[in-house]
Amino acid sequence: MTTNLLSIIVVAIALAMDAFSVSLTKGFSQKNLENKHILYYGLFFGGFQFMMPVFGFLCGNTISSLISSFSPIVGFILLLAIGLNMIRESLSGGEEISDEFSFKELTLLAIATSIDAFAVGITFALLNDPLLLSCFIIGIVAFIFGVCGIFIGRKVGDYFGDKFQIVGGIVLILIGVKILLGI
Repeated sequence: MTTNLLSIIVVAIALAMDAFSVSLTKGFSQKNLENKHILYYGLFFGGFQFMMPVFGFLCGNTISSLISSFSPIVGFILLLAIGLNMIRESLSGGEEISDEFSFKELTLLAIATSIDAFAVGITFALLNDPLLLSCFIIGIVAFIFGVCGIFIGRKVGDYFGDKFQIVGGIVLILIGVKILLGI
């Protein structure tokens, strides 16, 4: 076994940082999230972070070059669109900012923040690393970071007020740029 438990945990934390940032944003921009919605965020982020390395592992070298060349662009476009929409809603004076939970938006966010986990799965295949243990740890860490991000975001949003949604949109766009540039 090439990878030890500590390095798997470090990879899991690195992969979960985008989900954590997005969760922070949703925590301070969606004030009426119920506990079940917060659980959905954790499950979607954790589930996609679990599944994407599996898909990457199964694909191995077969389509890795094709997928890896497009995945940053897809992640960027998804986060840019969601971030710009958040900024637009916040700046529109007479319109009430949508505070509704959306499975569609959650799914897009989960996909956008887990694309890098696909590439990690390809690496697992090349190095013969333990797939299920690694994916389980990655999924659990993303779940925990997703849920904690929302709770922390709520506190930050309460402190800074409603216009903090503009910052949230900017954060999503910057995460998209980070994905696009491979930083």
